[in-house]
Amino acid sequence: MKESSRKQGAASPCAACKLLRRRCAQDCVFSPYFPADEPQKFANVHRVFGASNVNKMLQELPIHQRGDAVSSMVYEANARVRDPVYGCVGAISSLQQQIDVLQAQLALAQAEVVHLRVRHSTNFQGHGLCPDSPSSSGSPSSKQVSPQDNKGMFSHMDIVDEASLGESMWSC
Repeated sequence: MKESSRKQGAASPCAACKLLRRRCAQDCVFSPYFPADEPQKFANVHRVFGASNVNKMLQELPIHQRGDAVSSMVYEANARVRDPVYGCVGAISSLQQQIDVLQAQLALAQAEVVHLRVRHSTNFQGHGLCPDSPSSSGSPSSKQVSPQDNKGMFSHMDIVDEASLGESMWSC
């Protein structure tokens, strides 16, 4: 826990007492968590939660949990200042949307890999070639495909188990 400079002999009040324009007592519940050199930290928490509510929350918690509680309140307060309607939920929602988009892109890439493996395997089996053969090209396709060209690419593809594909693909 941080020791306030006020407790070491200086008369500087913590950021909370300074903002609230009151004398900072020796046992001030705010001083360990809202130092005088970080006034915006308490200002945002006070704007969102109110000093009285923050005081009550901190008083009800064991001392060893107060630091984490203050960190959470500061995070939520800063999120509310940036996005007054949604706060942290807006940030979480935005991140969830990014995850959904990336998972769709990953699924498309995995499907493309399976499709290319099937095509590559079929190509070698149809010509009696083995992938290790010197006469094989080593690359199923060098053509760049744009995302617009891919839309119907996998609609005709059967579901293929990648593990069994890997075993059968390289057994010539």
